[in-house]
Amino acid sequence: MNREEKARGINYINLEEFHVSKEWGFVLPDPLSDLPKFYQPWMDIANNLTHLIEHHQLRCEVNNMQLLSTGFLIGHKQLRLAHMALSFITMGYVWQEGEYNIAKVLPKSLAVPFCEISKIIGLPPILVHADCVLTNWKKKDPKKNLDIIFTLPGGDSMKGFFLVTLEVELAAVQGIKAISIATEAILNRDDDSIKTALQDMAESMRKMNNSLKKMDEHVDPVTFYGIIRLFFSGWMDNPAFPEGLLYEGVWDKPRHFSGGSAAQSSTLQSFDEFLGICHNKESAEFLHRMRDYMPPSHKAFIQTITAGPSVREYIVFSRNPVLCELYNDCIAALVVLRNYHITVVTRYIIITSAKAKVEKAKQNSSSQILQNAPSALERRGTGGSGIMCLLKDVRDATKKVMIEKI
Repeated sequence: MNREEKARGINYINLEEFHVSKEWGFVLPDPLSDLPKFYQPWMDIANNLTHLIEHHQLRCEVNNMQLLSTGFLIGHKQLRLAHMALSFITMGYVWQEGEYNIAKVLPKSLAVPFCEISKIIGLPPILVHADCVLTNWKKKDPKKNLDIIFTLPGGDSMKGFFLVTLEVELAAVQGIKAISIATEAILNRDDDSIKTALQDMAESMRKMNNSLKKMDEHVDPVTFYGIIRLFFSGWMDNPAFPEGLLYEGVWDKPRHFSGGSAAQSSTLQSFDEFLGICHNKESAEFLHRMRDYMPPSHKAFIQTITAGPSVREYIVFSRNPVLCELYNDCIAALVVLRNYHITVVTRYIIITSAKAKVEKAKQNSSSQILQNAPSALERRGTGGSGIMCLLKDVRDATKKVMIEKI
């Protein structure tokens, strides 16, 4: 049974049903930046993380923090803001002193409410893409310039990393809407609408690539590798956390959770499922595990795409040369985007890692940041993946679905 036969019960993918906005895509529309006064102790710490971490005061502040009930949080947006605030505090608490004095226990006053909120909204108790990118923004002025809500050490480069990644997500909105349009069009055998949807998707991918290129302008590689990256590192597949992190008052044993990763973005996984891209076993297992780090409604959106009709099968069986060319344009645009992602990782991690090794070997280093750069995840992603192998495997799998000219 092919995907089209399986999908006969699916008539239309309603984006709003999956909390996907026609204007903002997977980004949370108009997120809150303040919680009720009862939670001011959390907000005071979360709004001052860089100062507290750099002055080695964050752990003391958290250790003295009262255990607050989560019962006064009302609505999804308050819960998302609370999760984000506690996730930022958690990363700062764990990594305040770098990789050689790691906090292996998260105190009860932080762990209990963090895990309660995580359970309610279906996200793990760690900083995820849905926190630091999808929820971490506000309008800076009436001209709609954007700013971030919370940050960590890394200065303008940390801010730039969040905002450039947010811009990539916003550039994807056109392509996300195209998935919904194309799914209905395939079931109705509406070739004109499929054509328009594929054009929109390819254009969206090109916009994403242009946005990603702004990383060079806004994020310094040395700062990213030596400072920023550590605060995204999790406690799964991390040699610094062989036993995981103990959430005091929640679980009796330490738990393992992956750090922030681009694989936690629902955007590219949605494109992959719609276009019929099949990854190898190891890559697929990692990518599927990352879906547990997405908002549940976004994970369900991806699963619905998988259960829906296959645009690739439709084009192959219809033998429509125009649709074939447009489908291949989408694949080509996605390959270009993934190639540029590899370029970014090469510059920000692989090359800078090699420079850090040289600086660490010197007695008088010219770069204090690189000399003190963490070494536990030298060539791995903060999500715990072998990053270059994963990216190249995913890129190569994308190339393989090109349709021979009809």
